[in-house]
Amino acid sequence: MTTGKSFLLDMDGVLVRGRTPLPGAQAFLARLDAAGRPYLILTNNPMYTPRDLAHRLASMGLNVPPERLFTSAMATAQFLAHQRPNGTAFAIGESGLTEALHDAGYVLTSAHPDYVVLGETTNYNFERITQAVRLVAAGARFIATNPDAAGPTEGGIVPACGAMAALIESATGVRPYFIGKPNPLMMRSALNHLGAHSEDAIMVGDRMDTDIIAGTEAGLETILVLSGLTKAEEVDRFSYRPTHVLASVAEIEVG
Repeated sequence: MTTGKSFLLDMDGVLVRGRTPLPGAQAFLARLDAAGRPYLILTNNPMYTPRDLAHRLASMGLNVPPERLFTSAMATAQFLAHQRPNGTAFAIGESGLTEALHDAGYVLTSAHPDYVVLGETTNYNFERITQAVRLVAAGARFIATNPDAAGPTEGGIVPACGAMAALIESATGVRPYFIGKPNPLMMRSALNHLGAHSEDAIMVGDRMDTDIIAGTEAGLETILVLSGLTKAEEVDRFSYRPTHVLASVAEIEVG
């Protein structure tokens, strides 16, 4: 089923769970490398640069070079560079977002920016949220890296980009454009980054409502792995189906 194809891989629930690699993950990545299969690991988390993520994965025992990592921040920066080259943005986020915007030729400013770009941070600042509200109300276009409303931490869930975007939308009446999954734009951006075509790529994910629908809408073959959030009995509740359902990446054959 996988002969000659490239892979787009979700990270949490597919390769890792929290700070622990899932069984078979490193062996699967090794099989991809041995077979010369191009792949990208995708994450909706915009906080970290690819180098940061590579270091975090290495600390778990997963050896992934930075060029194999693709974030919603990178997809956002690519989108903005295509929409309005060398533009300006007021950004709320960590280095993963600000570096991606800089690399795309964007200037970060609070003076009449073309865009307000909302990402994620470990410490949302009310003053900067207020600034964002005022800039959007004044006409700045509103972009958000990902629609996730909450994220997991060791101490419990924390508000994520989608929750803060809802706050700004409620205050301004302006709905953001979300770049990350399930927007198929994330898939197409990743494919362009990889130099692959949708007909020759497979999306592997653990969530029907983000990974599988995004892959389906982008025209990819899809593999749902049951090592994360979606359970086998839940698959039939959706009006779309993955191409394959497997227990984990350990069962994926790489031809």
